[in-house]
Amino acid sequence: MSDSRRRAPVVVVGAGPYGLATAAWLSAAGVPRRVFGEPMESWHTHMPQGMCLKSVPAASSISAPESGYRLEDFRACQGLVPVGDLYPIPVEEFIHYGRWFQERRVPEVERQRVRAVQAVDGLFGVTLDSGEQFLAEHVVMATGQVAFAHEPPELRGAFPAGLVSHTSRYRDLTGFAGQRVAVLGSGQSALESAALLHEAGAFPTVVARAASVGFGDPPSTDRPADRSRPVRMVKPGSPLGPGWSLLACSYGGAAYRHLPERVRTRLLHSVLGPSGAWWLRQRVEGRFPVLCGRTVRSARPEDGIVRLEVVDTDGRTEALQADHLLLATGYRVDIDRLGLMSSELRRELQTFDGAPRLSAGFESSVPGLFFTGLAAAPTFGPVLRFVAGTGLAARRVARAVVAGTRGPR
Repeated sequence: MSDSRRRAPVVVVGAGPYGLATAAWLSAAGVPRRVFGEPMESWHTHMPQGMCLKSVPAASSISAPESGYRLEDFRACQGLVPVGDLYPIPVEEFIHYGRWFQERRVPEVERQRVRAVQAVDGLFGVTLDSGEQFLAEHVVMATGQVAFAHEPPELRGAFPAGLVSHTSRYRDLTGFAGQRVAVLGSGQSALESAALLHEAGAFPTVVARAASVGFGDPPSTDRPADRSRPVRMVKPGSPLGPGWSLLACSYGGAAYRHLPERVRTRLLHSVLGPSGAWWLRQRVEGRFPVLCGRTVRSARPEDGIVRLEVVDTDGRTEALQADHLLLATGYRVDIDRLGLMSSELRRELQTFDGAPRLSAGFESSVPGLFFTGLAAAPTFGPVLRFVAGTGLAARRVARAVVAGTRGPR
């Protein structure tokens, strides 16, 4: 370190919902910190215009230790009317809200990118894009999900540039107007991307392994409290939706961590599995082809297009042609893909299926190194895939840092 005498107690890498929530809770605890990143950058750069959040407004607030920073407070500040469960939140509104939160609650964000993090004599050496170098006692990785975009191995690198891409690469899908686009996947990302492509004048075809695509049921009321008591007893409300399993995942992150790893992995993919939001159904059904029960047997470039051979559950094959193959294949945590961490530091981490093993305080096996957001979902459950998980994560990280403990293992 060229400036090794300088030291920061805590560095938060990332200024999305999880980084901002963590910084807010550390601030309330009086912990000196440095927070790096462009506020809501991933949301602005890697989420398509016209997209809406799958979570309802009541479950879409960034956690803060004080009142006055919820989505409803932002809307009131903007002179907007209150909204309930029947209101899909446009991504543009959520980005605006996140930046509003940052300006008022985390004004100390430094709009610089962290280039590298490495271990240095029990501390962490941090290097910024500006060239500044300093030491930190703790580092919280709140880098979001883009680095973990999953592309099936058989498709990765098999095509020339421009023929195949992941949905996370796009802010604007209108550039596909007039093109045939095969969309691989069956979840919200696949179905909403296909709907946006169709509405932009493209010709999408969804190819899904699932036997059918599902959509959530529309809320019966605008507020969960307005549902009848018997209905609430059978399907209690939660930030992730109605139902006992979703209630357990919403508030049982601490218990979820103690489940066997194979059970956690299964639940992470089965609870809130691939499906579309209720408000998406009318923009999908009957609008474009949705081929279910299909597996891609082969895919190859030919004469500037993509040729796909897919097989159904009865073993019948069919050929598809597309100008572009769009991968709505989700995200899988793999710490080795976080290139800003040195290879030596990544080798020190204990992992399972590519995800870091975390303590109750979200601390990894490397003392002082914390992970939050999607990287913590394999440990604490599917709530960490949503904004609703910012409270659990930020409170526990702040508590662990303040206590000066590495947390129970």
